Amino acid sequence: MTVVLVIDSFDDLNNGTTASARRFVENLRKLGHTVRILTAGIPGPDKFILKKWKVPVVSFFADKQGITFARPDENVIRQAFTGADIIHFYLPFPMGRVAEKIAREMNIPCIAAFHVQAENITYNIGLGKFDFAARFFYKFLFKYFYNRFDDIHCPTQFIADELKKNGYKANLHVISNGVDEVFVPQKPVEHSKFNILMIGRLSPEKRQDLVIKAAGLSKYADKIQLHFAGQGPNAEKYKKMAKKLKNPAVFGFYTTEELLKIIAETDLYVHASDVEIEAIACMEAFSCGLVPVISNAKKSATVQFALDEKSLFKEGNAKSLAERIDWWIEHSEEKLSLSKKYIEEGEQYRVSTSVKKMEEVYKSIIEKYSKQG
Repeated sequence: MTVVLVIDSFDDLNNGTTASARRFVENLRKLGHTVRILTAGIPGPDKFILKKWKVPVVSFFADKQGITFARPDENVIRQAFTGADIIHFYLPFPMGRVAEKIAREMNIPCIAAFHVQAENITYNIGLGKFDFAARFFYKFLFKYFYNRFDDIHCPTQFIADELKKNGYKANLHVISNGVDEVFVPQKPVEHSKFNILMIGRLSPEKRQDLVIKAAGLSKYADKIQLHFAGQGPNAEKYKKMAKKLKNPAVFGFYTTEELLKIIAETDLYVHASDVEIEAIACMEAFSCGLVPVISNAKKSATVQFALDEKSLFKEGNAKSLAERIDWWIEHSEEKLSLSKKYIEEGEQYRVSTSVKKMEEVYKSIIEKYSKQG
């Protein structure tokens, strides 16, 4: 079949949604399907390029989060859609809204994905602790974009439940974005420190600040070495905080190959985020055998991956996280045993499996649409 992915940015590797989309496209093509990408960015095979759109005020904040907006161009959109069997919309942005109208005019079936958690917005405008603000944005996104779709892809049951709570009536298809096949157990590399890794954007809702505070509170502060993989608006703030540690944290933005080398030297993975639709980064880490310590945040789907209570700490509580870190430092045999279970857990979340599930969803939507005439 011919599938068109509508996504404002397909080239920014610092964006989790973009990274998931790229893996998805690669694996869908391996199954023999033609995949076109409607996007703003770098030209390439089967890419239909739109201009980037600087939206006054909005782009100022969006740029800090690695979010790009594509300017709608009806001619380019129609070229991308001609002959397509199904259109998959990744983001609820203006270009997608225009493209959806054109897809309906061209009588092409569609599915939308839900990748922008309302709390990602509220945390970055200083309203993260106010539930009413998140409810407002869920309703806004519904009225602006998602009420146009009969089918919505949800990466986790958590976000599917959130959508139901907020009045979304579409068919919700729960399918993980999936972990790339390269994330498998790495040959350990000898090192002198107790290395702790967290992967993710350096932004307020990800809570790298908790990890820094916890490392300072640990009984083993002198032997802990923190590694943060990612970029974001809070980078300078966190670097300044981390300088006070006995072993200043290492910050960097890494290729997959570089990240795998870091994982080979890592003793423990921490995921401190208050807000998370899925957290592919955490899944990648435990698929490599790293035992994770995860915030039990009520707005984070990542909680579902914890196989043991020792893999959880109290939301927003650095002392609780420090206690968990200390426990794992003192119980290396238990960590090794649980590591094997996490490796097994990771196998069910492979992107190749997810793409096959999505392929079936596509087929059912196309069939349903053809019967409707």
